[in-house]
Amino acid sequence: MYGGKTVGVVVPAYNEEGFVGDVLDSLPDFVDRVYAVDDASTDATWAEIRDHATVERAPRSDATTGDADDEAHVRADGGTVVAIRHEQNRGAGGAIKTGYLAARDDEVDVTVTIDADGQMDPAMMTQFLDPVVAGDADYAKGDRLATPEFREGMPRFRLAGNWLLTGLTWMASGYWDVTDPQNGYTAISLDALEAVDVEEMYEYYGYCNDLLVKLNVAGMSVVDVPMPASYGDEQSSIDYGGYIPKVSLMLLRNFVWRLRTRYRSHPTGLAYALAFLGAVAVLARAVVAVASALAGGDASDDGDAAADSPVEEASDADDSSGRRFPLSLVVAVVGLVAGVVLDRRNQP
Repeated sequence: MYGGKTVGVVVPAYNEEGFVGDVLDSLPDFVDRVYAVDDASTDATWAEIRDHATVERAPRSDATTGDADDEAHVRADGGTVVAIRHEQNRGAGGAIKTGYLAARDDEVDVTVTIDADGQMDPAMMTQFLDPVVAGDADYAKGDRLATPEFREGMPRFRLAGNWLLTGLTWMASGYWDVTDPQNGYTAISLDALEAVDVEEMYEYYGYCNDLLVKLNVAGMSVVDVPMPASYGDEQSSIDYGGYIPKVSLMLLRNFVWRLRTRYRSHPTGLAYALAFLGAVAVLARAVVAVASALAGGDASDDGDAAADSPVEEASDADDSSGRRFPLSLVVAVVGLVAGVVLDRRNQP
């Protein structure tokens, strides 16, 4: 226990042979229960987890056995290691979801997530637990972008992608003071786990971003915990070419869902709706302008035209559209700025 609260740790693992065992060995003594989730690895990850486990349990979604707690043997430090294996690969979010559901079922007070690749320092765990145990936050997450020194260890292409997804996650989640949303070192309270729809959590690598949106809708407070970036010999399984577009689309869907859920009849929702309508009008007028320019170019090749030709009529339409374009742009910008300001004021 830590601060009078039971502590669980979810360790998602996919092809982490040679790393996951060291991570399990290095967890602090105050951890009461560890959920080591093998996401259908193709190497010896499962064997390494089983060597450290005291209990084996099937994921709740495809469980074929009952609760194995009666057969539990505890670690030397008093904590129980629960080994869970997916029959099919479900992604990082799927492994985290399985661990979260198990911790929620066991009514663990605070659940930490830490990767199995050794990039995250278990000695920092108390920094994540402190705000949650004290009741100052419902969810604490790592932030490798907090200082230039902490960002130094992050490869440039990852840093650029992280800042891009940080901006998109600000808009989608409504947590405007949170950075590095892809960080998987987190701590969450039991109240927060029970408040969000864990069963519907995104199962791809954007699960962290998705969870932030769900936490905002549930009115949960979130804090960042500064930590240095660390990359060693482990190999990332993320395909960044597909990762950023896929997660961006998910965030767009989540943004719309959040507005409908939290701000249906709220000034914040109305401001964002105004921004959307203005943006659509700007895009429509831009399309019309391009089409008219192409039509005008085609007609000029045919020689002289009558005064009341379609080209002149199109020109008149262009003038009218051109006058309305700045107004639409102003509406879009004002609506967006107003929406962001109101959104910041209403963040949990």
